[in-house]
Amino acid sequence: MKKHKILHLASMAGLSAYLIIGSPAPAQAMHIAEGFLPIQWAVIWWIVALPFFLLGLRSLVRITKEHPELKLLLALAGAFTFVLSALKIPSVTGSCSHPTGTGLGTILFGPSVMSVLGGLVLLFQALLLAHGGLTTLGANMFSMAVVGPFVAYGIYNLVKNKNQKLAIFLAATLADLLTYLITSLQLALAFPAASGGVIAAFLKFAGIFAFTQIPLAIIEGLLTVLVWNWLQEYNQEELKTLKLIRN
Repeated sequence: MKKHKILHLASMAGLSAYLIIGSPAPAQAMHIAEGFLPIQWAVIWWIVALPFFLLGLRSLVRITKEHPELKLLLALAGAFTFVLSALKIPSVTGSCSHPTGTGLGTILFGPSVMSVLGGLVLLFQALLLAHGGLTTLGANMFSMAVVGPFVAYGIYNLVKNKNQKLAIFLAATLADLLTYLITSLQLALAFPAASGGVIAAFLKFAGIFAFTQIPLAIIEGLLTVLVWNWLQEYNQEELKTLKLIRN
């Protein structure tokens, strides 16, 4: 079984490397770019996002102390988020859309832990891939690593007793969609339209992403269910520890 786990993780790592290397060059993407937000809004989103990150650190430390055998699964959840959110699909008007990958980690470890994993993913992407930025990291954390995971957590717990795989699909899909809607709102608040104000700007930004983000969210939901099936086959003990499947 250990050999199968190693082969499984190695294959996923190879796929991850291929997707990152083969992804398009950085562009104007759903992560808000470095320096794009006015300084006051950049500071506000940092202030809003930071408490979630700090609370998540406490949860992460507790999990790793109580269950050190889950560290590999934590790394896998972070890698899944990194790979999916690093993919950039051309959208309209020169922008890009991308999946978020936060649903899986949220289902496994909860939204607080995902605020840390998602925040670290966004930091590395800003430093290594020029995807997002440091001044806008607070805004990107709030949309992708806070709102998305908490939405995923709520949806999953609402539906899981009826159909677990449907709950996983809906959690990943809606986390993706809410991330892009919050990003649209952040941009609208910073750059209200001359006619129609924040609401008109929000509809404009949301409309730009909708053409590609909606099908991407559905694909992300299906992919998350596929990865869940792999985890059920190769990581049953870890899922039992997390009380996600029955003994």
